[in-house]
Amino acid sequence: MGTLFRQYRSGLATAAILVAVLLVIHVLTHLIGSPLLGRFVTLMFIDLVLVLGLQVFMGNTNVLWFPHIGFMGIGAYASAILSMSPVQKAMALHHLYPLLAGIHVPFVPALLGGALVATAVAAILGLPLMRLSDYPLVITSFALLVIIHVVLTHWNALTNGPQTFFGVEPLTTLDNAAVCACLVTVVACAFKESKTGMQLRASRDDPVSAASIGVNMVKVRWIALIVSAFIAGLGGGLFAHLITSFTPKAFFLTETFVVLAMLVIGGPRTVTGAVLGTLVVSVVYQSLRWVENTANVMQVFSGNIAGLTDTALSILLILMLVLRPAGLVEWQEVGPRRARPTGSEEALSTTRRRAPLEGHPVPPGQRTGGPALADQE
Repeated sequence: MGTLFRQYRSGLATAAILVAVLLVIHVLTHLIGSPLLGRFVTLMFIDLVLVLGLQVFMGNTNVLWFPHIGFMGIGAYASAILSMSPVQKAMALHHLYPLLAGIHVPFVPALLGGALVATAVAAILGLPLMRLSDYPLVITSFALLVIIHVVLTHWNALTNGPQTFFGVEPLTTLDNAAVCACLVTVVACAFKESKTGMQLRASRDDPVSAASIGVNMVKVRWIALIVSAFIAGLGGGLFAHLITSFTPKAFFLTETFVVLAMLVIGGPRTVTGAVLGTLVVSVVYQSLRWVENTANVMQVFSGNIAGLTDTALSILLILMLVLRPAGLVEWQEVGPRRARPTGSEEALSTTRRRAPLEGHPVPPGQRTGGPALADQE
């Protein structure tokens, strides 16, 4: 028990600080009492869930991963169908399968059901992709996003095709969005400090050394994908029950770009960076939208301006990649400071701690992590 606590101590400290920040934002929003601010903060919490889900996979593997928003869309449609009443389904989905027409479950089971559907799809479709690396993996991941979008657009029985999916009850509130954001923050921090998280970073930083200490890269990537897809599906369910009407376009390139920008600007390798990037980009994005709308209403220019928000966010992303490629928070999580380890050092340390318990000591001949590992001997 003591060993387990020491392993997760820094992650729990980070999670406690980040959760405290989120709770302060939640309380202040309630105290101010503005409906507009409440909706903005609710959307920000949902974006945070999505960004943290992406960080679980992308941040620990260093793989540019596109289908994340596709899994969000699957979770959104699945949870909406589960929570809608039979009357609403009859009005919105004329060709819905009879097996699903009579299902009507409460909000929380619907959220979890949608997340599980997204997880199942990701587990089946993502396993073959985990064997790839570098450019082939990035290209095939983008292709998977396109495939998911095409299926959502043309599966009329479940998604109403390209037309608007409506009739979803507005069950997402500021409170349950904040609860989900806090829980996902704890999960992301715990996953990073777990044995699987350390092995993922070992295979990211030095695949040869990681393989020499028994890290199965395909397996640990697949586990991370499953966790990431579940969180994406959860975020999709929250989004669906807040917006209440949407089309498949809501889960394609625009949302993908925004979520990726939040993670990259904040720092993909840290949970702190994911939270900070979400907060910063959300405020900047909403401010730019306000400026754009105000300029159009007041006719500041001869004609209406369009695309200012996305253009400015693109410029901000480019500047961050040029000036701070690792993001605002490169590697040090908020909380107790510690020396910067490599993924191989973390995984080797974990393997040595667990080896006597598991009956598989690490042979001296496998200590091939280079000078950084040799210095520890």
